[in-house]
Amino acid sequence: MPVESTRREFLKLSALGVTATATAGVFPRVVRLIGPEPSTIAVRVTHGKERFAQGATLAWQRGSPGGETIVLDPNKKFQEILGFGAAFTDAACYNFNQLTSSAREQLFHELFHPSELGLNTGRTCIGSSDYSTKIYSFDDGEPDPELKRFSIEHDRAYILPILREARAVNPDLFLFSSPWSPPGWMKAGGSMLGGSMRKSYFDSYAHYFLKFLDAYKGEGVPIQAVTVQNEVDTDQDGRMPACLWGQEYEIEFVRDHLGPLLEASKRDTKIWILDHNYNLWGRVIGELDDPGMRKYANAVAWHGYVGGAEMAAKVHDAYPNVGMHWTEGGPDYTSPDYATDWTRWSGVFTSALRNWCQSITGWNLALDEKGRPNIGPFPCGGLVTIHSQSKEITRSGQYWAIQHFVRCIRRGARRFESEGALHNLEHFACENPDGQKVLIVTNSGGSRTIALQMGSLTTSLICEADSVSTLLWN
Repeated sequence: MPVESTRREFLKLSALGVTATATAGVFPRVVRLIGPEPSTIAVRVTHGKERFAQGATLAWQRGSPGGETIVLDPNKKFQEILGFGAAFTDAACYNFNQLTSSAREQLFHELFHPSELGLNTGRTCIGSSDYSTKIYSFDDGEPDPELKRFSIEHDRAYILPILREARAVNPDLFLFSSPWSPPGWMKAGGSMLGGSMRKSYFDSYAHYFLKFLDAYKGEGVPIQAVTVQNEVDTDQDGRMPACLWGQEYEIEFVRDHLGPLLEASKRDTKIWILDHNYNLWGRVIGELDDPGMRKYANAVAWHGYVGGAEMAAKVHDAYPNVGMHWTEGGPDYTSPDYATDWTRWSGVFTSALRNWCQSITGWNLALDEKGRPNIGPFPCGGLVTIHSQSKEITRSGQYWAIQHFVRCIRRGARRFESEGALHNLEHFACENPDGQKVLIVTNSGGSRTIALQMGSLTTSLICEADSVSTLLWN
């Protein structure tokens, strides 16, 4: 059957509420859910062979719940949500660039268009990360403190065109950028592989950031936020672009160099600190204790590889006006459940959001079937996989998880209270700007029935085994 014909059939089935399964080379076309009647609850479920499938409509009734219960209080609101996405690494952009223009257009419509998945946050790399075709900065070579050699020429080949194309599909795409390493000549050891930053180059490095922001803006890709360093507390044993930044170094760089330079230059790009694991929450509080640094750094970027999201909540308790963002985490392409671990990722996202994070941005948007291009030591997989030979596109469990969040939660939504400590079950609730309520329930255990209570109203939800369920009501 021709692809266009298949696409039309899928839309017809979706409109009728019938679940369609994507076949190789055909992207799923589930239209965004229109709000149900005020007294009813629309349900979407991922489990087994179903992906964001339409479930049985529920109805609110007056009464008292029984058994396991989630209690909802939409009047008790918390942080505002920015959005959901993944990283436009050099490797991801390289893989996108290997597709024909028509195949990429179709995939980008699926990934970024507001009527489809609608990813609306993205991370870019300031120079090379471990997921790159080669090691590079924007000023390689001998020391060049005046940055006369600065150039983003490498990114013009396919990174910037891919970013422009994604932004054209979703103009609301929020981009933030992180360096894995300064140019080698700014570091002890002289290499982008491992090592540590030298204070004597702080001023040059602040101007390096400014040149990057101006160059990208000049290419039609403005950047809304930057982090000082990806993973400040490791040099990865010199196996990949990385750089150690001591706590005092990050404070001084932001407070005395980067922050004042962006302010004097009238740039509105935000600065997020840390960009590393939850277990470094004590360091974050120590940095925020410096009022000069806090003047310029408005948020914290968290990774979830070590520690728990409740550690981010400790920072919120100390500094409730500082924003939080979850900025890295992705699947392992060698894992046997790469394509089906949606409850794992939905749980990760739920935990971050319940502990004050305002956005979720995963790691590589796209890699090949061997996690390439990759100059580092880790076996990461993409949100989607683009096969290096056939160009067939497959989707990860992380993809199937994030769709429950990004398809249903709008920018500007506010988290509201959902209570109930249930074994193997996690939940997150929010209210969209138009008043629509959203509840995402992740059940990593066996099939069960739970109750939902909202004031004097109650209903029951059948949670299938190993499932993610999204409920929407007005």
